[in-house]
Amino acid sequence: MSDDNPTLPYPSADTEHPTLVIPGEDDGAGATAPRTRRRRWPWVLLIVVVVLALLVVAAELVVRSVLPGVVRSIVVEQLDLPADQQLDVEADGILLPQLIGGRLDSLHLSTDSVTLEGVTGAVDVTATGVPLRGGDLDGASGTIRIDESQFTTLLARTDLPVDTVTLDAPNATVAGSVPVLGIPIPITLTVTPGVAEGDLELTPVSLTVGGLEIDADQVGSSLGSLGAQITETQRVCIADQLPAGLTITGLEIEGSEAVIDVDVDGAIATDPALLEKGVCPAP
Repeated sequence: MSDDNPTLPYPSADTEHPTLVIPGEDDGAGATAPRTRRRRWPWVLLIVVVVLALLVVAAELVVRSVLPGVVRSIVVEQLDLPADQQLDVEADGILLPQLIGGRLDSLHLSTDSVTLEGVTGAVDVTATGVPLRGGDLDGASGTIRIDESQFTTLLARTDLPVDTVTLDAPNATVAGSVPVLGIPIPITLTVTPGVAEGDLELTPVSLTVGGLEIDADQVGSSLGSLGAQITETQRVCIADQLPAGLTITGLEIEGSEAVIDVDVDGAIATDPALLEKGVCPAP
């Protein structure tokens, strides 16, 4: 070839003439796919966590719906209550960890009306440390609310002339009659109820005889030993009218109800004797 037609060289691969890459071909940057996979795993983990959380919530809801019925059945059987006994049951805290550990932190039982050893009232009790596989409770306490008729029953064996009892916070008024020369004389005695060493304590406030309010000293001189008993503070043991596992710790009159605070022996869950009537000391 002559110099009149020289061969032109190929342009150099510089920035002005970049090499085109055909889509789909491997350009050597193999890190793209792995990077995409690494970005995916946090989302997978998040989905797993959400699913597990939903399962835990579902299990908790199931436990909360089943547990009250189970506890109610056990209480009704142990206390020999009617099959249709109304009893509300609530457990505190998250239940699944407690079930796994075999012990409930706190269990609340309440009913508007229940009869225990002949005494009928509304009961509200909270038990702590409730074993699920048998054993004693850590403890329990609560209140029993009774009306005037039930309170009258509790006072029936006192030295007081009890026909009826009227409750009017903070006192109770006992009405009855005492014989004087063979003639029944109506009397009413107003007392303030309380508790002393597990017994009811009735502190006299005022007294009427035959409709007239009189001084306590006059009662003693006119009614003799009976009058002295009436005007003294009365101690009434009612242990034999309650389960042996219950101890009275307080008593107040609220409106027309007597509210009795009780402490429950934790062994009542395992010792049948504590469900039987208690015993009062011989007079």
